[in-house]
Amino acid sequence: MYEKTLIAGWGDMDFNSHMRNTAYLDKSADVRMMYFAQCGFPMAEFMRLKLGPVVMRDEVEYFRECHLLDEITVTFAMAGLSEDASRMMLRNEFFRKGVLCARVTSTAGWFDLANRKLTVPPDNLAQPLRELARTDDFKVLPGSAR
Repeated sequence: MYEKTLIAGWGDMDFNSHMRNTAYLDKSADVRMMYFAQCGFPMAEFMRLKLGPVVMRDEVEYFRECHLLDEITVTFAMAGLSEDASRMMLRNEFFRKGVLCARVTSTAGWFDLANRKLTVPPDNLAQPLRELARTDDFKVLPGSAR
């Protein structure tokens, strides 16, 4: 399971003194991009390929609060993937002191920035997706036509 330890910062807080909903989405995206960079796909490589991940749906579930300066562990796993790796469901879970605080499930695809449509990623990007730990509710998704 891929995971990173982060801090709930000042800019992550809302009026109720807990982590705001969009901070969960931002930290989920950060951890995903850290994974891709570690697998040889830093932002510069996405720019060179004119390819980027595009989120079509986010679902956030809350279980416990996270407060300012809490140390949080964010995991990253695959909840769904098409055979051609063009579509995926990405799952991030947030833990504070080992207790599940929130879960973000995002439905996404690979966006060809030149042609402005979903596309199939290159094999060297599809492979890290296939190797990512899978959730217990993993499902095979339909692919995108080339």
